[in-house]
This record gives sequence, C-alpha cells and structure tokens, in this order.
Amino acid sequence: MSIDSNKDLVVRAQTESLTRALVASSLAIVAGIIAFAAAAGLFGSWPAASLTAVIAGGVVGVWAWRRPVVALDEAAASRGLKIVSAVATIAAIVALCRLAFFMVDPSHVGCSFVPSSDWEVRHSCLSAYFVAAQAVNATPNVYDDSLYSQPSHDPTAKRKPLRLGPFNIDVFEYPPPFLLLPRAMRLLVPDFVRFRMVWFALNVGVVLFAMLGIVRSLQPDNATRALLLSPLVWAALPMFGTLQKGNVQLMIIALSMLAMHLFERRRWAAGGALLAFATLSKLYPGMLLVYLLARREWRAAAWTTALGAGLLALSVLDVGWAPYKAFLQHLPGLIGGEAFPAFRIPAAIAINHSVPGLVFKLKLFGVPGMSFGAAKIVGWAYTLVAVWLTIAAGRRSLRDDEKPLVWIAILILATLRSPFLPQGYAAFPPLWLLTLLAAAYVPTPKVISIALLAWLSLNIYWPLDWPIDPRLLAVITLLPQALGLALAVVALRRSTGQIWLSRALTELCRQGGSPTPSRILPSTQSNVT
Repeated sequence: MSIDSNKDLVVRAQTESLTRALVASSLAIVAGIIAFAAAAGLFGSWPAASLTAVIAGGVVGVWAWRRPVVALDEAAASRGLKIVSAVATIAAIVALCRLAFFMVDPSHVGCSFVPSSDWEVRHSCLSAYFVAAQAVNATPNVYDDSLYSQPSHDPTAKRKPLRLGPFNIDVFEYPPPFLLLPRAMRLLVPDFVRFRMVWFALNVGVVLFAMLGIVRSLQPDNATRALLLSPLVWAALPMFGTLQKGNVQLMIIALSMLAMHLFERRRWAAGGALLAFATLSKLYPGMLLVYLLARREWRAAAWTTALGAGLLALSVLDVGWAPYKAFLQHLPGLIGGEAFPAFRIPAAIAINHSVPGLVFKLKLFGVPGMSFGAAKIVGWAYTLVAVWLTIAAGRRSLRDDEKPLVWIAILILATLRSPFLPQGYAAFPPLWLLTLLAAAYVPTPKVISIALLAWLSLNIYWPLDWPIDPRLLAVITLLPQALGLALAVVALRRSTGQIWLSRALTELCRQGGSPTPSRILPSTQSNVT
C-alpha cells in the first residue's frame, strides 16, 4: 500500500470520527434539553432539572458515540452536505435551547419564537387540551365554546379567547379519545405552566425518536445522508412555531411513522397501539390503515383495529358517553369547517394550506359562490382522489428504502383534506419528506442547492398579527402549499417509475436473454434520477 493511500485512510478515519462526534454531541445536547424541560415540569426545581439534564446528556452522548445511530458511510456524504448539516445543527440547537427557556419560564418572552408577535407569544394550542381534560368531568360537552371564549352576540365576529395565565385559550377540536393523553399527564402535572414544560419535552422526544427510527431503517448510504439532513427539519421556522404552541400535530405524524416502522419489524402490538391512538386522536392517520388493507397487511390492520377498540373502551370508562354524543353533534362542523373560528379571520384563511381551504382563499379575491358548501364539495372530491392514490400505493411492490417515503406522502395527502391546516404544522411532514427524498440522491452541489431552495420555500411563515394584505399573503403561501403536495407526488411517482422500469427490463430479459434485472436495476442504496 502506498503512502498516499495510507494518508487517505487516515484522513477518512479522522473525518468519520468528526462526523460521529458531531452526531453524538448533538444528540447529547438535545437529550439534555428534553430532560431539563421534563424535570422542570415534574419536579418544579431548576437545580434538579439542570442536574437531570447533565446526566441525561452525558448518558446519551456516550451511548451515541459507542453505538452510533447508523453506521456512517463517509463515501455517501460530500463535503458540501457535511457543511450544510453542521450549520443546520448549530442553528437548530441554539434555537431549541432558546425556546426551552421560554417553555420553562413564560416570562422570558425574548426567548420565544418571534418575540415581536404577540399572537405567536400568547397563542397556545396546548391550552385547549389542558382545559378540555380538566373540564370534561363537569362539562361533558368539551366543544362548548364558553369553555374557551368570551361571550359574543355575533357568531361571525372574531373570537375573543379566555386566558390561562399569560396565554390565550384555543378551542378544542379533537375526538374524545385524544383526552386520554392530557388527562393522564394532568395526574402528574396539574398546573398548566408545568404541564406545558412536560408536553414540550414529550413533543421533542417523540419526534426525535421517530426520525431516528426511520433513519435506522434505511440502507447505510441513504441513512447517512438522511441523518445529516435531518437538522434541516429542526432548524425550520414552522417547527419552532408548532413546538412553542404545543400543537399535537408533530407528535401524531411522528407516532404514525413510528407505527409503520414497527409493523415492518413485526412488532404488531406496539405499532397497532401507536397507529390506533394517532387515528382516534386526529382521524387522518386512518389513511394509513387504508394503505395497510390495500397491501393485505392483515395482522397490522387487525392489531390497530383491536387496540383502537381497547382505547375507545378505556376512554368511555374514563369520561363516559356524553363527550361522544357531543362529538357526533360537533363532527359535521369539524369536517365542513364551520367549527373553526379561523375562518372568521382573513389572515388565517390566507395561511391555510388545506385543499378545501383553497375555496376561501378564492373568496378573499371576491370569487362568488365560495362558501362552506363549495368547500365541502372540494373536500369530498379530494378525499376520493387521496383514497385512490393511497390504495394504488398500497398495491405496489416497494423496496424497504421507499416505504417511509410512501408513508409520509400518504400522511401529507391526508392532512391536506382537513378544512383548516395552518402554516406551522402543515410544513412538518413535507420538511421531513424533503430530507428523505434528498437522501436518496448523491449529494452533488445541484442536489444540495435544490434541497435548500425547497427548504427555504417551506420556511415561508407569517405571524397573524403582522400587517399584510390577506390576498398577498394567500398568494405567498401558495408556494409552500403547492410544494408540500408536489413532494408527496414525487415520492409516489418515484417508486412507480422504478416498478415500470423493473417490468420493462424483465420483459426484455424474457425476450432477449439479457442479464437479469437484479443486475441492472439500482440497488436499495442507489440514486434514481
């Protein structure tokens, strides 16, 4: 072996150690943030929280160094990708540390997401979960607006929220089974400020765990690139806006993806429990159940159905039948959109990424006939398309590396059916899908540039109380909305194209005695253009 070859091996080993150290230290810091927020909420003591954070960070850091999340493939990561990853990692950790201080102490408004926006600082989706979980025993109709809003004689006027400490109380728009989680948490942390700390830790932890689980399921080169690209998700503006508000959407997407990953590992009970809870909490993850049935994954579907029935029974034992009767009465307004106060606010209509919401964006421009009735027609027509695409995806033969792309594409299609899908949590699944798609290609300067341009487009974010013409805002937000849908279509078409190629090559082999497709087709770690 030549001297130059030895030098190359040394340089490669040093680079691999540096990358491994970056990953391990990043996970250690994030683990420390999670532990700090959780301990502060559970114990109510900053010294105890700090000590817990140091211990958790140290344990995770040592574990991540000795047993890396993935077997890093240095040849799969270019220098440009590593630079992008390092910058995104630093930005994400700094922003997450900053946000953690606001989550632990609401008086640190300067550490909040967009401190100059009172709406961003004071709006809390989590407040609705907390109030509903607390009120359900005395007021079974947890959809009663008096629990969340000040009395108003004009149903078309902008809602005036009640307050929970420094935060505006949001309205509760979820099925009753979702209350199992906040009600269980209230047994540990009955105070909202401390409840908010623990919820933040849970939110970050679940999303991180799910993302790492998906990365570990990929081939080494794809896994390496996906791991290095994942900080882009955490460094995105919509991510921090949603984490601060405490919306459960991040957790639901993460649990749904984790459930599908567990099914692949034949852990039927765990996967079924997670997908059942996600579906009963937000309904749209049920599209993955359609996908499982189309693939004839009977055990996964059966476990999900059975454990869903169990969660329903547990919920009824906890809160009784009355909340379910109220939900059935409230359901038409949820599906049609009438139940959402956001449709009374032009700026909120403008940042709505849902397909039925396009009707109300047209209304901003004076298009006649753009009513809730028209939105329902658009919504149900889109539902048929989404179901058809899901069934079509389920009937295909997919490589292991393609399955997470299809799962998250289906979730994107499902979320777009919601009457109201605001800019914050609408961007999370497309951001995640973007990193997985980009990881499937060699990280050339062109690929990295396209990925960063798409990432910037998905970062378009505008606080509701900042002045702007709603029509202009509606036009601006069409870009991330269209991009999210386009990414889902690309993920589905990518696998379809390879299946067509495989069939064509197979037919050629039969006719001309050419080499077998397995020797011609890209392997699971190859890149399809």
